Amino acid sequence: MFTEAAELSLVGAIYPLALLTSALYLASTSPGRMTVLYLLGGVLAVTIIGIAVLVAIRATGLSLPHHHSTRYGLRLALGVVALAAAVVIWNRKPKPPDPAKPAKPSLVSRLSAQPRALTAFAVGIMVFGPGVAFLAAVQVVATAKASVIATIGAMVMIVVITTTLGWLPLVAYLIAPDRTTRSLRQVVAWLKRHGKAVLTGALGVIGVLLVIQGIIGLA
Repeated sequence: MFTEAAELSLVGAIYPLALLTSALYLASTSPGRMTVLYLLGGVLAVTIIGIAVLVAIRATGLSLPHHHSTRYGLRLALGVVALAAAVVIWNRKPKPPDPAKPAKPSLVSRLSAQPRALTAFAVGIMVFGPGVAFLAAVQVVATAKASVIATIGAMVMIVVITTTLGWLPLVAYLIAPDRTTRSLRQVVAWLKRHGKAVLTGALGVIGVLLVIQGIIGLA
């Protein structure tokens, strides 16, 4: 249970926007405070949704043996969704800029450009909103025959891994602020060029893993 949930969470944590947003807050006038609030928003969102999904799966009986096919059918469906999302993102081309209209930044970009406590918290909720890999990881825990302590431990692990790109840059900044800032600038520059490929690759890996697991489980 722990290994499978960790693998899914780790792949799902590869989310360029999360790191880009962390870099923005660490470069703000109040880097520590803003990044902590951003991280807290993410942790809260992931925790609440994770608990809700866990309770829903167990309350509907999907963790019971006779729902074996339903569980793996759901996992197969999540895999197909991830693969479809990867294809859509890869094939999506940005609209050519209109010279008559200034480029409009995304909602997350607008909020993170204003380093305020409430907006930082809200951005964390939006950025770390659970994805397909997170839901699959929670399903692994929810359908496992594990004790309450093991279940809590696995859920904590999923939350920590899912928000890695929020807390890891912060820890690095607290240890070595100047070096971390320089490194983040380089990483952000690289992600701006290759972020689409990184996100597509992560979704593709998630999709393949879930499809394989679903087919094997159903077979």
